[in-house]
Amino acid sequence: MATKMPIISITGPRQSGKTTLAKKCFSSYSYVNLENPDTLADAQSDPRLFLSRHTNGLIIDEVQLFPELFSYIQTISDENNRAGEFILTGSQNFLLSPKISQSLVPI
Repeated sequence: MATKMPIISITGPRQSGKTTLAKKCFSSYSYVNLENPDTLADAQSDPRLFLSRHTNGLIIDEVQLFPELFSYIQTISDENNRAGEFILTGSQNFLLSPKISQSLVPI
């Protein structure tokens, strides 16, 4: 799917291997974990700048902790039109959130 779609989500219960899978399959990508308070604060202070620092693919772990980030991801994805640009992981099914499902409509 990463060769066709710009945004890939990996969801599942805690400790099920989501991060390991993402890091193994996308080893050349930058990795950020929003469970880290400093990383989350950095993303919240300037989301566009935060995302722009990672131009060769980005894995965002625990992305559901900052739902407002999805609108920025969608905008950047639409502008760049690059397959596999963002890999999003989360321990809950963040795609069920109304705020998120509006931003990332499945094709």
